[in-house]
Amino acid sequence: MPRLTAPALTFALAAALAGFALAAFSPAIFNDGDTYWHIRAGEWMLDHHAVLRQDVFSYTRSGAPWDAAEWLAEIAMALAWRGDLLGVGGWTGLHLLFGLAAGLTCGVVAGALRARVATTAALLASVLGLCCVTGSLLARPHMLALPLLAIWTAGLVRAREADRAPHWWLIAVMPLWVNLHGSFAFGLALAVALGTEAVIETPDRRKALLGWGGFIAASVASCLLNPQGIAGLLFPLHLTAMGGLAHLGEWQPSDFSTLSPFATALLALIAVLALGKIKVPPFRGLILLGLIWLALAHGRHQMLLGVAAPLLLLPSLARAWPAGDENVSPWLARAACGLLILALAARAALPSWRSDDPVSPGAALAHVPRFARETPVLNDYAFGGYLIWNGVQPFIDSRADLYGDIFLSNYADLTAPDKDALAASLAYYHVRWTIFSARQPLVKTMDTMPGWHRLYADANAVVHVHD
Repeated sequence: MPRLTAPALTFALAAALAGFALAAFSPAIFNDGDTYWHIRAGEWMLDHHAVLRQDVFSYTRSGAPWDAAEWLAEIAMALAWRGDLLGVGGWTGLHLLFGLAAGLTCGVVAGALRARVATTAALLASVLGLCCVTGSLLARPHMLALPLLAIWTAGLVRAREADRAPHWWLIAVMPLWVNLHGSFAFGLALAVALGTEAVIETPDRRKALLGWGGFIAASVASCLLNPQGIAGLLFPLHLTAMGGLAHLGEWQPSDFSTLSPFATALLALIAVLALGKIKVPPFRGLILLGLIWLALAHGRHQMLLGVAAPLLLLPSLARAWPAGDENVSPWLARAACGLLILALAARAALPSWRSDDPVSPGAALAHVPRFARETPVLNDYAFGGYLIWNGVQPFIDSRADLYGDIFLSNYADLTAPDKDALAASLAYYHVRWTIFSARQPLVKTMDTMPGWHRLYADANAVVHVHD
């Protein structure tokens, strides 16, 4: 990391404040049902003093092998929920935890940029990067790993600028990252890419190969410090190789049917590059194109582009718009720090709560008799986490690695809906009730299924029961 000057510190604190406020005060951060089961998984591990090794939540895969690859993030979420991590519990504690993660990420990226780049250019790069991350501002483990991605990328880029291998202290990021989220694999791939760039562009190729090769080898070895060992290291590769991921929304290509923040950022990046002011070296440009391809191929990877791209472009931005000798009043940094503390206090004091939403069918589930909840259910994919949260064993939830390609493919067929596949699954699993989003096409098919009738319906969810 470059020396943190007064302008850079002020800019970093302001960015941290913006990132924290965006995540900590937004109800949309809970728009994903995964939050529910991640907390329950963390609570199970805290109560049993062990890392989960098999499924304890669903009835279709009950007892099947399943390693909680994100166990450390899930324990942090459970501790935040209980109030043991930050002193404030419930949804407020979760808001505070993920607000801090977002603020730290923004602060690291913005501070690194402003230390080398003029204010306007640093602000534009930071905002465009944040635009790519907004779609991933969800209370899930990946957000807790984003600060590590920022620190890791900044360290690698700084090493390339100094024409040396990364400092060995940076390796300490990996053992923490591998236990938080599978995006650690991207960090390793980025190190390989920049190491290759170093070997190609550095006159002393042997020195670059030994320095970067040793760093990368040590980083990979440090990733073995996880409960699953080699299996944990290879988990991201096994997950991304699954064909069933094509049926899941976050693994589908980015959507450009509307002008999203990501689309805006991508168009702005193309426009800036087209002006010719920024000169990006060929190999660095290839790395950037690879990041863009990842973001286009899978919506969930937009966040990787948003955090890594501004830092990868930092040397080019610094050459085009270098930071000048600006006198910044120390009171600005103090004001930014004070506002950040005030925002933290406000978030801790203001209660957060949940109500019915697209992933929380509270009213619908309340109308299902308690004895019926203990019988097999066929549920909406988005509702799996909420069912686990309420002690109901779901048919499916978002743990794709647990259910596997065949199961996911069959689920995609029956919810298409394929009436034969639906009837077969209802019979095979002895399903006695269903709960789906009111917007699911399957709902109308269930209305016509012999021996089934609607028990409850609202704008959020529909429940059918077997006669």
